[in-house]
Amino acid sequence: MDFQGFLNDLQDWELSTKDKATKTKLQKENKFTKGSSALSDGSVGVENGSRGDTISFDHSDVLSRVSSSFASEDVPDAASEKDLGNEFFKQKKFKEAIDCYSRSIAFSPTAVAYANRAMARIKLRRFQEAEDDCTEALNLDDRYIKAYSRRATARKELGKNKQSMEDAEFAMRLEPNNQEVKKQYADAKSLYEKEIVHKASTALRNTVEKVGKSKTKVNGNSSINSVSNVNQKSGPTEAHHQTKSNEQKIPVKESLLLEEINNKDTKSGSRTQGQVGNGSKEGYNASNSLEQRNHKTRKPEMKASVEQLASRAASRAMAEAAKNITPPTTAYQFELSWRGFSGDRALQACLLKAMSPHELPKIFKNALSSTLLIEIIKCVASFFTEDMDLVVSYLDNLTKVPRFDVIAMCLPAAAKEDLRKIWNEVFCSEATSMEYAEILDNLRSKFYLG
Repeated sequence: MDFQGFLNDLQDWELSTKDKATKTKLQKENKFTKGSSALSDGSVGVENGSRGDTISFDHSDVLSRVSSSFASEDVPDAASEKDLGNEFFKQKKFKEAIDCYSRSIAFSPTAVAYANRAMARIKLRRFQEAEDDCTEALNLDDRYIKAYSRRATARKELGKNKQSMEDAEFAMRLEPNNQEVKKQYADAKSLYEKEIVHKASTALRNTVEKVGKSKTKVNGNSSINSVSNVNQKSGPTEAHHQTKSNEQKIPVKESLLLEEINNKDTKSGSRTQGQVGNGSKEGYNASNSLEQRNHKTRKPEMKASVEQLASRAASRAMAEAAKNITPPTTAYQFELSWRGFSGDRALQACLLKAMSPHELPKIFKNALSSTLLIEIIKCVASFFTEDMDLVVSYLDNLTKVPRFDVIAMCLPAAAKEDLRKIWNEVFCSEATSMEYAEILDNLRSKFYLG
């Protein structure tokens, strides 16, 4: 009986333990549910150990306040740094402006930021860096007038007058009515012309000095010849007198000799005197005529040799230029190379052959002029029979350049007449194959040649 009672007590204890565990589990689940619901409502509960009270606060309001505080702060970017640089520039704080433009470029490189930094560097007389900045700006936007104008200023200060004039001229073409650019071009052109005149005058002066030196040498030789002739005809009397006064000049010797002969008052002496006089005259006349003959023969020889040297130098320069041609990537680069080869159709043809015709729309964009269009067509016509496929490709891609229709329609009557003549005599001649004849006939209408 006692053992049975012990078992019953043990069962009761086990059941009570299970009931307590179940109640504890239910309480925890209830607490977790309440806590999660509180969090979903945006409130957090904190128990007070002493009173069991709950303090709640709205954390969504805290988040909104934090985010607004971050939003109120200025976050730097390319535009804000550029604007700040402009403010420093207005205050003539050029170093600070350069720092701001540099940060703007680091965020996002733009032609405006580079050109503005170039202007600040010009103010600090850092012209080489300014030129480099303008070049970077034009690599990003090859029609940005301020970059051309500022690079012209920097190049003028660097003594690059020709390049300065070319930059100013290109800017003037982009904005023909811009008075400031017009004045800049006029100044740059004046400086370049003065430089050319100075170089020409220096070269002329050097040439005159060389000619003067050569004449001095020729005169020296003639005087030596005349002296030798006199010595040969004057006889031993003159030679004897020379030994006494070698350091004296020849006219003095002759006068002393005449005095000595007069003092002797002999006929032979008089005859000797006559021989001396006649000998000196004959020697002078002979040397003079010899000099004139040499001068006449030397002149055409020198002229021929100079022309040969000039021809060789020109051919070498042309060969070197053809080797060093770099395909342009912008309209500015193309015009610069094209003008550099002005008057030399062969080098201009080399430039066109170095390029891909398909790149023309990308290179010129809106910068193709009617004058340049005519010059390109005349140039490709010069090597049409050599490479018809290349020429046809050039003509076709020229029509794809932006604003081509406007340029072609507004060509002067004389220019259109030149193009018609080229089309009739070159492109549509009997030598043109049939496969290209039809294409060229279609292209004629695109050039509005009728």
